Amino acid sequence: MSEPLKHMYSVQFFEQLCPVLNEVIPNFNERRFVYDVFDTTWPDLELKQRTRQITLALGRCLPSDYKEAIELIIRLSNLLREKEKQQSYPYVFLPDFIELFGLDHFSLSMDAIEECTKFVSAEFAIRPFIIRYPQKTLQRMLKWSTHPNPSVRRLSSEGCRPRLPWAMGLPAFKKDPSLILPILENLKCDPSEYVRRSVANNLNDIAKDHPELALKIAKQWKGVNPVTEWIIKHGCRTLLKRGHESVLNLHGFNPKAKSSVKDLTLSKKVIIGDSLAFDFTFLNQEAKATLFRLEYVIDYLTSSGKTSRKIFKITENTFEAGTCIRFARKQSFKDFTTRKHFAGRHYLRILSNGKELAASEFFVC
Repeated sequence: MSEPLKHMYSVQFFEQLCPVLNEVIPNFNERRFVYDVFDTTWPDLELKQRTRQITLALGRCLPSDYKEAIELIIRLSNLLREKEKQQSYPYVFLPDFIELFGLDHFSLSMDAIEECTKFVSAEFAIRPFIIRYPQKTLQRMLKWSTHPNPSVRRLSSEGCRPRLPWAMGLPAFKKDPSLILPILENLKCDPSEYVRRSVANNLNDIAKDHPELALKIAKQWKGVNPVTEWIIKHGCRTLLKRGHESVLNLHGFNPKAKSSVKDLTLSKKVIIGDSLAFDFTFLNQEAKATLFRLEYVIDYLTSSGKTSRKIFKITENTFEAGTCIRFARKQSFKDFTTRKHFAGRHYLRILSNGKELAASEFFVC
């Protein structure tokens, strides 16, 4: 099992960071900074708590005047960017400093976020500003959507995602995402894949609450640019998994196409830590070559005794008329921090273009 992300803040990390802090911050007290970080609470802190602890320790080393402090944060960010040569998540405490101490200083903080996000994404830090200053912040983010730096352009989309994971919620955008659409419009043909992925994820967030709006956007963008086609497809992935007929049709998957699944076989008992093995035969019953999206669904038993559905793609392919092909797959039932498995009855289902064609129960123990 991989090491928890919080361990990226190792002793070696601070051995590399402190000389840079000493170079930027006048009268930097390394001993005090390290002691403030590694206090008695440190071993029990999770990732975001550790980030905030570093932010607070850094704040004690900086001038109390925010204007002076933020100038040093920008210098620090630029110097680290020169040394690292790429975006680096462990330094997320830099935009966190802006979020924590800069909310009353809009213009200074916006300028600082624009600079810092070139080195470490400020997608979490921008959200309190959106909530307090919605119009002014969105105007600035719209301007960022045409910025020459791709990391700044990405922030304009990623920072306003209605359902950004692990981030402060933006309930107003969940209710009405229309205010962020001009930003996505500016980015729909962006040359950077880094930016395009964010646009797709933003569209997918919108689709979860406003499927018809997401479909409308997808139709408007269809055929605009080859790079936009990927954004549309990835941005509609939740609706494709839900079997939304109009979205399936938009991407060439006819929900009414005739097909069948035969001889579904699977392990009837799975021990937690092992894998579920299953196989089946798929048949294209159309009289012509047809595009099919094949998926399997597992209804996982939860701790409350209810089920939680997860959908996994098998393939998207064009099958010739009468094609009969055998598929075999395995699904791990190993526990992770993000997913725990529970003993009891589960279900496996096979979908073709959004329609369930076969199902069978199995037991986890």
